Amino acid sequence: MFFHKVSLYKLYIILLSLVAILSLSNMDRVLAQENLPQNLIRQVSFEQKLDEQVPLHLTFTDSTDRSVRLGDYFGEKPVILVLGYYECPMLCSLVRNGLFESLKALDFSVGEEFELVLVSIDPNETPGIAEMKRRASVMEYGRSMSDEGWHFLTGEETSIVQLADAIGFRYTYDSNIEQYLHPSGIVVVTPAGKISRYFYGIDYPAQDLRLGLVEAAANRIGSVTDQLLLLCYHYDPVSGEYTFFIMNIIRVIGGMTIAVIGGLLFFMLRRDRPKAVSS
Repeated sequence: MFFHKVSLYKLYIILLSLVAILSLSNMDRVLAQENLPQNLIRQVSFEQKLDEQVPLHLTFTDSTDRSVRLGDYFGEKPVILVLGYYECPMLCSLVRNGLFESLKALDFSVGEEFELVLVSIDPNETPGIAEMKRRASVMEYGRSMSDEGWHFLTGEETSIVQLADAIGFRYTYDSNIEQYLHPSGIVVVTPAGKISRYFYGIDYPAQDLRLGLVEAAANRIGSVTDQLLLLCYHYDPVSGEYTFFIMNIIRVIGGMTIAVIGGLLFFMLRRDRPKAVSS
């Protein structure tokens, strides 16, 4: 019994030591990021360019190592466009996880109502890495193992820079920590390649994302309820969110009130007319 307790005690000490080492390692990374030069931080932003055209002629490489045009994924459905890089140690995983959680809550499905396009900002990443992330993402989505709608791309720096500039995605590379510094968020693009909506951060409310897709698709997807919700909610380009727009509700209620009053007046006049004629 004594030796058993000693063994458990040693195991406990070893585990604590491992946790301490990992914590110190993460702390060094956090401190390094907190001490980033201000000139690098100022180069990172996400500028909204609503209704601007995405350059569909740009060429990339898909996860099967096939050369593709960005325009290959446009034309019929809205597109959720995500920039980042697959071996990002932290932020990109949070963006993808937040997006997939929202997508799982939607009754819209990737490949059916919309396309999903992820583009690496690291020109050194390979199609093999993209394919690993694509497969893991499809499994996490859990709705279908089909390849339809899932597009994980890599490319040359010239194409990456042009695409990032077109959507206002400002990033830079810090050689000290050997990481890309970049903003977090996703972009919803129309089937014609026009930028429709931005969603910032790592959490994308499912209802907001649904409304963004409905708008980008010019109401060709969604239900009557979605159309009514679009009357009630207003897209705020500053926050990148849909906010309850009370004036639209007031307009709808006002219009309904006028219609009801008009109907009552018409009915009363029709009812009183025979009395006036007979008298």
